[in-house]
Amino acid sequence: MPVFSRFLRYFMSVAQHGSIRKASDELHIAASAIDRQILQGERTLDTLLFERLPTGLRLTAAGELLLTACNRWSRDMNTVRTQIDGLKGLRQGAVDVLIPDALTKGFLPQLVGRLRESHPGIVVSLHIRKSQNMGELLVKGHADFALMFNPNHMRELAVRIHKDVPLGFLCLPSHPIASMKEGPFSLATEYPTIIPTPPLALWRPIGLLEAETGIKIAAVARTDNIQMIKSLVQEGVGIGILSYLDAYDEISRGQLAFVKINHKKLLPLSLALCVDRSRQLSVAARLIMAEIETFFMQSL
Repeated sequence: MPVFSRFLRYFMSVAQHGSIRKASDELHIAASAIDRQILQGERTLDTLLFERLPTGLRLTAAGELLLTACNRWSRDMNTVRTQIDGLKGLRQGAVDVLIPDALTKGFLPQLVGRLRESHPGIVVSLHIRKSQNMGELLVKGHADFALMFNPNHMRELAVRIHKDVPLGFLCLPSHPIASMKEGPFSLATEYPTIIPTPPLALWRPIGLLEAETGIKIAAVARTDNIQMIKSLVQEGVGIGILSYLDAYDEISRGQLAFVKINHKKLLPLSLALCVDRSRQLSVAARLIMAEIETFFMQSL
Protein backbone atom coordinates (compact mmCIF):
# COMPACT_ATOMS: atom_id res chain seq x y z
CA MET A 1 0.00 0.00 0.00
CA PRO A 2 1.55 3.34 -0.99
CA VAL A 3 2.54 5.88 1.65
CA PHE A 4 0.18 8.40 0.12
CA SER A 5 -2.91 6.16 0.29
CA ARG A 6 -6.07 7.37 1.96
CA PHE A 7 -6.17 4.16 3.94
CA LEU A 8 -2.88 4.85 5.73
CA ARG A 9 -3.84 8.43 6.57
CA TYR A 10 -7.18 7.28 7.92
CA PHE A 11 -5.67 4.31 9.74
CA MET A 12 -3.05 6.45 11.53
CA SER A 13 -5.63 9.01 12.63
CA VAL A 14 -8.03 6.34 13.97
CA ALA A 15 -5.12 4.65 15.75
CA GLN A 16 -4.12 7.95 17.36
CA HIS A 17 -7.60 8.85 18.56
CA GLY A 18 -9.07 5.40 19.14
CA SER A 19 -12.22 6.66 17.46
CA ILE A 20 -13.51 6.97 13.90
CA ARG A 21 -15.59 10.01 14.90
CA LYS A 22 -12.56 11.85 16.29
CA ALA A 23 -10.52 10.92 13.22
CA SER A 24 -13.36 12.29 11.09
CA ASP A 25 -13.24 15.59 12.98
CA GLU A 26 -9.46 15.88 12.55
CA LEU A 27 -9.35 14.92 8.86
CA HIS A 28 -12.62 16.63 7.90
CA ILE A 29 -13.65 13.40 6.19
CA ALA A 30 -17.01 11.66 6.63
CA ALA A 31 -16.87 8.94 9.29
CA SER A 32 -18.52 6.49 6.89
CA ALA A 33 -15.72 7.02 4.34
CA ILE A 34 -13.06 6.39 6.97
CA ASP A 35 -14.88 3.26 8.18
CA ARG A 36 -15.05 1.91 4.61
CA GLN A 37 -11.30 2.42 4.10
CA ILE A 38 -10.47 0.68 7.39
CA LEU A 39 -12.69 -2.29 6.52
CA GLN A 40 -11.22 -2.48 3.02
CA GLY A 41 -7.70 -2.43 4.48
CA GLU A 42 -8.57 -5.26 6.86
CA ARG A 43 -9.97 -7.31 3.98
CA THR A 44 -6.84 -6.67 1.90
CA LEU A 45 -4.53 -7.68 4.75
CA ASP A 46 -6.88 -10.51 5.77
CA THR A 47 -6.65 -9.56 9.44
CA LEU A 48 -8.35 -7.30 11.97
CA LEU A 49 -6.47 -4.11 12.75
CA PHE A 50 -8.77 -2.87 15.51
CA GLU A 51 -10.77 -4.38 18.32
CA ARG A 52 -14.27 -2.85 18.31
CA LEU A 53 -15.02 -2.00 21.95
CA PRO A 54 -17.97 -0.13 23.50
CA THR A 55 -15.56 2.66 24.44
CA GLY A 56 -13.89 2.92 21.02
CA LEU A 57 -11.32 1.16 18.84
CA ARG A 58 -8.14 -0.48 20.14
CA LEU A 59 -5.28 -1.70 17.96
CA THR A 60 -4.77 -5.45 17.62
CA ALA A 61 -1.27 -6.90 17.52
CA ALA A 62 -1.40 -6.67 13.71
CA GLY A 63 -2.57 -3.07 13.99
CA GLU A 64 0.36 -2.25 16.28
CA LEU A 65 2.76 -3.69 13.70
CA LEU A 66 1.19 -1.67 10.92
CA LEU A 67 1.25 1.54 12.99
CA THR A 68 4.96 1.06 13.69
CA ALA A 69 5.57 0.65 9.96
CA CYS A 70 3.44 3.73 9.21
CA ASN A 71 5.48 5.86 11.63
CA ARG A 72 8.68 4.60 10.02
CA TRP A 73 7.36 5.39 6.54
CA SER A 74 6.31 8.84 7.73
CA ARG A 75 9.84 9.53 8.98
CA ASP A 76 11.33 8.28 5.72
CA MET A 77 9.01 10.52 3.71
CA ASN A 78 9.94 13.50 5.86
CA THR A 79 13.61 12.81 5.11
CA VAL A 80 12.87 12.66 1.38
CA ARG A 81 10.81 15.86 1.62
CA THR A 82 13.72 17.55 3.40
CA GLN A 83 16.10 16.53 0.64
CA ILE A 84 13.70 17.71 -2.05
CA ASP A 85 13.22 21.05 -0.27
CA GLY A 86 16.98 21.41 -0.19
CA LEU A 87 17.14 20.88 -3.96
CA LYS A 88 14.48 23.55 -4.45
CA GLY A 89 16.19 26.00 -2.13
CA LEU A 90 13.56 28.21 -0.50
CA ARG A 91 11.31 28.60 -3.51
CA GLN A 92 8.97 25.91 -2.21
CA GLY A 93 8.47 23.91 0.94
CA ALA A 94 5.99 22.73 3.54
CA VAL A 95 6.30 23.03 7.31
CA ASP A 96 4.07 21.56 10.02
CA VAL A 97 4.10 23.22 13.44
CA LEU A 98 2.37 22.27 16.70
CA ILE A 99 1.28 25.27 18.78
CA PRO A 100 -0.90 25.92 21.85
CA ASP A 101 -4.08 27.97 21.65
CA ALA A 102 -2.34 30.97 23.25
CA LEU A 103 -0.25 31.48 20.07
CA THR A 104 -3.18 31.71 17.66
CA LYS A 105 -2.87 35.49 17.98
CA GLY A 106 0.14 37.74 18.22
CA PHE A 107 3.68 37.17 16.99
CA LEU A 108 3.22 33.84 15.18
CA PRO A 109 0.52 35.00 12.71
CA GLN A 110 2.61 38.13 12.12
CA LEU A 111 5.69 35.99 11.44
CA VAL A 112 3.78 33.77 9.00
CA GLY A 113 2.48 36.91 7.28
CA ARG A 114 6.03 38.23 6.79
CA LEU A 115 7.15 34.82 5.53
CA ARG A 116 4.33 34.82 2.99
CA GLU A 117 5.71 38.05 1.51
CA SER A 118 9.36 36.96 1.46
CA HIS A 119 8.89 33.25 0.57
CA PRO A 120 5.45 32.77 -1.00
CA GLY A 121 6.25 29.18 -2.00
CA ILE A 122 6.50 27.95 1.61
CA VAL A 123 3.26 26.57 3.07
CA VAL A 124 3.01 26.60 6.87
CA SER A 125 0.46 24.30 8.52
CA LEU A 126 -0.29 25.24 12.15
CA HIS A 127 -1.86 22.53 14.31
CA ILE A 128 -3.45 23.62 17.60
CA ARG A 129 -2.83 21.05 20.33
CA LYS A 130 -2.49 20.86 24.10
CA SER A 131 1.11 21.30 25.24
CA GLN A 132 1.09 18.05 27.22
CA ASN A 133 0.33 16.07 24.02
CA MET A 134 2.84 17.76 21.72
CA GLY A 135 5.95 15.80 22.69
CA GLU A 136 4.47 12.45 21.73
CA LEU A 137 3.02 13.84 18.50
CA LEU A 138 6.37 15.38 17.56
CA VAL A 139 8.26 12.13 18.14
CA LYS A 140 5.70 10.26 16.02
CA GLY A 141 6.45 12.58 13.12
CA HIS A 142 3.24 14.64 13.13
CA ALA A 143 5.14 17.94 12.82
CA ASP A 144 8.54 19.45 12.12
CA PHE A 145 8.74 21.25 15.45
CA ALA A 146 6.55 22.44 18.30
CA LEU A 147 6.10 25.49 20.49
CA MET A 148 4.94 24.29 23.90
CA PHE A 149 4.57 25.57 27.43
CA ASN A 150 6.54 23.84 30.22
CA PRO A 151 7.52 20.80 28.09
CA ASN A 152 7.82 17.45 29.84
CA HIS A 153 11.25 15.87 29.73
CA MET A 154 11.51 13.34 26.90
CA ARG A 155 14.76 11.71 25.81
CA GLU A 156 13.83 12.13 22.15
CA LEU A 157 13.15 15.88 22.40
CA ALA A 158 15.59 18.77 22.25
CA VAL A 159 14.77 22.32 23.31
CA ARG A 160 16.27 24.72 20.77
CA ILE A 161 15.39 27.83 22.74
CA HIS A 162 13.02 28.77 25.54
CA LYS A 163 11.73 31.98 27.00
CA ASP A 164 10.11 32.73 30.33
CA VAL A 165 6.66 34.26 29.94
CA PRO A 166 5.49 36.30 32.96
CA LEU A 167 2.05 36.02 34.53
CA GLY A 168 0.15 39.13 35.41
CA PHE A 169 -3.00 41.18 35.57
CA LEU A 170 -4.71 42.24 32.37
CA CYS A 171 -6.73 45.44 32.41
CA LEU A 172 -8.03 48.30 30.31
CA PRO A 173 -5.52 51.12 29.59
CA SER A 174 -7.76 53.45 31.65
CA HIS A 175 -7.75 51.19 34.72
CA PRO A 176 -6.08 52.52 37.93
CA ILE A 177 -3.37 49.81 37.82
CA ALA A 178 -2.60 50.18 34.09
CA SER A 179 0.42 52.44 34.67
CA MET A 180 2.14 49.87 36.92
CA LYS A 181 4.87 47.68 35.42
CA GLU A 182 4.36 45.11 38.16
CA GLY A 183 2.28 44.72 41.27
CA PRO A 184 1.58 42.40 44.20
CA PHE A 185 -0.80 39.46 43.99
CA SER A 186 -2.97 41.24 46.56
CA LEU A 187 -4.30 43.48 43.78
CA ALA A 188 -6.67 40.59 43.10
CA THR A 189 -8.40 41.41 46.39
CA GLU A 190 -8.83 45.09 45.56
CA TYR A 191 -10.51 44.80 42.16
CA PRO A 192 -13.07 42.42 40.62
CA THR A 193 -10.99 39.67 39.01
CA ILE A 194 -11.63 37.18 36.21
CA ILE A 195 -9.94 33.86 36.99
CA PRO A 196 -8.79 31.11 34.58
CA THR A 197 -9.97 27.59 35.40
CA PRO A 198 -8.86 24.09 34.28
CA PRO A 199 -7.80 22.96 31.75
CA LEU A 200 -5.97 26.31 31.36
CA ALA A 201 -2.48 25.89 32.83
CA LEU A 202 -2.69 29.19 34.75
CA TRP A 203 -5.17 27.90 37.30
CA ARG A 204 -2.44 25.90 39.07
CA PRO A 205 0.05 28.73 39.91
CA ILE A 206 -2.88 30.96 40.89
CA GLY A 207 -4.20 28.29 43.25
CA LEU A 208 -0.73 27.86 44.75
CA LEU A 209 -0.45 31.62 45.28
CA GLU A 210 -3.82 31.71 47.03
CA ALA A 211 -2.78 28.87 49.32
CA GLU A 212 0.67 30.31 50.04
CA THR A 213 -0.45 33.89 50.71
CA GLY A 214 -3.86 33.25 52.22
CA ILE A 215 -5.24 35.86 49.82
CA LYS A 216 -8.85 35.45 48.73
CA ILE A 217 -9.36 36.66 45.17
CA ALA A 218 -12.30 38.98 44.54
CA ALA A 219 -13.58 36.73 41.76
CA VAL A 220 -16.26 38.21 39.55
CA ALA A 221 -16.07 35.52 36.85
CA ARG A 222 -14.31 32.23 36.10
CA THR A 223 -13.73 30.69 32.68
CA ASP A 224 -11.61 28.09 30.90
CA ASN A 225 -11.28 30.17 27.74
CA ILE A 226 -8.50 32.70 27.17
CA GLN A 227 -10.48 34.75 24.65
CA MET A 228 -13.40 35.00 27.06
CA ILE A 229 -11.12 36.40 29.78
CA LYS A 230 -9.86 39.07 27.39
CA SER A 231 -13.37 39.88 26.18
CA LEU A 232 -14.63 40.30 29.75
CA VAL A 233 -11.70 42.58 30.57
CA GLN A 234 -12.37 44.67 27.47
CA GLU A 235 -16.02 44.98 28.53
CA GLY A 236 -14.91 46.39 31.89
CA VAL A 237 -16.14 43.42 33.94
CA GLY A 238 -12.87 43.27 35.88
CA ILE A 239 -9.15 42.63 35.65
CA GLY A 240 -8.00 39.25 34.35
CA ILE A 241 -5.08 36.98 35.19
CA LEU A 242 -3.21 35.68 32.14
CA SER A 243 0.29 35.30 30.77
CA TYR A 244 1.86 38.06 28.71
CA LEU A 245 1.68 35.96 25.55
CA ASP A 246 -2.03 35.25 26.01
CA ALA A 247 -2.74 38.91 25.25
CA TYR A 248 0.37 39.83 23.25
CA ASP A 249 -1.64 41.11 20.30
CA GLU A 250 -3.98 43.31 22.36
CA ILE A 251 -1.11 44.63 24.50
CA SER A 252 1.03 45.53 21.48
CA ARG A 253 -1.93 47.37 19.94
CA GLY A 254 -2.55 49.33 23.13
CA GLN A 255 -6.01 47.80 23.62
CA LEU A 256 -5.09 46.22 26.96
CA ALA A 257 -2.42 46.78 29.61
CA PHE A 258 -0.36 44.14 31.41
CA VAL A 259 0.90 44.31 35.01
CA LYS A 260 3.34 41.57 35.98
CA ILE A 261 2.54 39.81 39.26
CA ASN A 262 5.47 40.34 41.59
CA HIS A 263 5.85 37.40 43.96
CA LYS A 264 9.05 35.48 44.72
CA LYS A 265 7.36 32.08 44.64
CA LEU A 266 5.49 32.64 41.36
CA LEU A 267 7.34 30.89 38.55
CA PRO A 268 6.80 32.13 34.98
CA LEU A 269 5.62 29.85 32.21
CA SER A 270 8.37 28.56 29.95
CA LEU A 271 7.65 28.67 26.20
CA ALA A 272 9.98 26.27 24.40
CA LEU A 273 10.77 25.56 20.77
CA CYS A 274 11.19 21.77 20.65
CA VAL A 275 12.39 19.37 17.95
CA ASP A 276 12.84 15.63 17.59
CA ARG A 277 16.58 14.97 18.10
CA SER A 278 16.66 12.31 15.39
CA ARG A 279 14.89 14.28 12.69
CA GLN A 280 16.58 16.11 9.84
CA LEU A 281 14.71 19.36 9.27
CA SER A 282 14.02 20.98 5.93
CA VAL A 283 15.47 24.32 4.85
CA ALA A 284 12.00 25.84 5.19
CA ALA A 285 11.56 24.53 8.75
CA ARG A 286 14.98 25.84 9.77
CA LEU A 287 14.12 29.24 8.30
CA ILE A 288 10.94 29.53 10.35
CA MET A 289 12.68 28.32 13.52
CA ALA A 290 15.38 30.94 13.02
CA GLU A 291 12.71 33.65 12.81
CA ILE A 292 11.09 32.40 16.01
CA GLU A 293 14.44 32.23 17.81
CA THR A 294 15.16 35.83 16.80
CA PHE A 295 11.78 36.90 18.15
CA PHE A 296 12.43 35.08 21.42
CA MET A 297 15.76 36.85 21.87
CA GLN A 298 14.56 40.33 20.92
CA SER A 299 10.87 40.71 21.76
CA LEU A 300 9.79 38.69 24.79
